[in-house]
Amino acid sequence: MDKNNRRLYWRANIALIRNLLIIWGLVSLIFGILLVTVLNGVRLGGVPLGFWIAQQGSIIVFVALIFIYAIQMDKLDRKYNIRK
Repeated sequence: MDKNNRRLYWRANIALIRNLLIIWGLVSLIFGILLVTVLNGVRLGGVPLGFWIAQQGSIIVFVALIFIYAIQMDKLDRKYNIRK
């Protein structure tokens, strides 16, 4: 892999990580802590939404982020011909 492709690969890798960390921060900090009282006004299956996001919703999002990262990195590896 030449130097230019390596730089493009790492730039795409860092952009992916940055975007996923933004989502992680929004779900855990903003929705799970700061907006929990506002979200508790909405009910999801009889449970306040803020409580649900803080307890189960954030875990589901975190696991989804792991799968999204793995799938997107596999695509990046194929795009830039990275061999395992």
